[in-house]
Amino acid sequence: MSRPPAARPPNRPAERAPRAAAARRPRRVLICPDKFKGTLSAAAAARAIARGWRASRPADTLDLLPISDGGDGFGELLGQLLGAEPCEVATVDAAHRPRRARWWWEPRRRLAIVESARVIGLARLPPGKFHPFDLDTFGLGAVLRAVARRRPRRTLVGLGGSATNDAGFGLARALGWRFFARDGRALTRWTQLAELARVRPPRQRPAWGELLVAVDVRNRLLGLRGCTRIYGPQKGLRPEDLAPAELCLRRLARVRGRAGRRAAPAGVPGAGAAGGLGYGLMVFAGARLVPGFDLFARLSGLSERVARADWVITGEGALDETTLAMGKGVGGVARLCRQKRRPCLALAGVVSDRARAERWFAAVHALAPDLTSPARARHEAGKWLTELARRVAAAWPA
Repeated sequence: MSRPPAARPPNRPAERAPRAAAARRPRRVLICPDKFKGTLSAAAAARAIARGWRASRPADTLDLLPISDGGDGFGELLGQLLGAEPCEVATVDAAHRPRRARWWWEPRRRLAIVESARVIGLARLPPGKFHPFDLDTFGLGAVLRAVARRRPRRTLVGLGGSATNDAGFGLARALGWRFFARDGRALTRWTQLAELARVRPPRQRPAWGELLVAVDVRNRLLGLRGCTRIYGPQKGLRPEDLAPAELCLRRLARVRGRAGRRAAPAGVPGAGAAGGLGYGLMVFAGARLVPGFDLFARLSGLSERVARADWVITGEGALDETTLAMGKGVGGVARLCRQKRRPCLALAGVVSDRARAERWFAAVHALAPDLTSPARARHEAGKWLTELARRVAAAWPA
């Protein structure tokens, strides 16, 4: 589908004298960025863009809709959109340190919302202190047990940003599953899964109603594009760790594959999300995986809000190949704008392939190097994003 016709201001925003207010037709602008990872939440990014845009175009009507494709911020954003009340439960993080984790409950629909990053997220741990071999998803299972006590009709779980690579082994143990070696020993660490011989289900399984899992990637569990080899190094797995980690997950998939399941969950796109947690939720909790952006878009009415807008502004910290190729939120906004024939602007921290990005967006701008250095952009992301939006708005045709 061809990109809608749209004026394209210069990609390096230059200062221009603002036009007279009467000469500028007021526009409806939808601002829907994802998070700028490590610096700004999606909500903070939306507010920063709005501040800059209003400074140059005060007559425009701004609609702020920060987005999430299932990773950090998924629970908070959906909870606010759907009017869900925050709840807290005592659990542990990925390193089994005690913590209280938030989830959301909407009683009228009997809907529960859980964000895995709030429980076992990499951002919850001190950088470099824990090795992935010492981390697991047990704490998320404790949250799901608390959710089950409310007896929801539907439970939404957002994946992404996890510190783990255990394919849901810890989650399963928290839910009452037990794992045994050939000699009958109980296995209590996911790095022991190479010895796995049989799995015993819990006597009574918790009930979550329909369990939908929002995934932000389409990787399968195993192989060269699986969770261990693609995302393990980002979490701290060293080159020599990859083969034993893959062996453990492969053994788990093989043993569970003999348990009479008709499908092959390890090969489902998204099974490798959050270190294989997508697989674990399917196998041990009966979940169904759905693209996180599609789920968020449907629940937030994003399509209708794009259709009502004259212009759409999105963005994230790093606009790169995964933005468009891996089902990420910003790429989803660009595709939706193409369908609705609405010009879509991208504001990012950095852009790795500007030529490719410009094929998808009416204009692409970056904090670094367009305005400042990468280090300064990270240190004061809100300030520079506001300034970038101000300059882009001033240069954008009336």
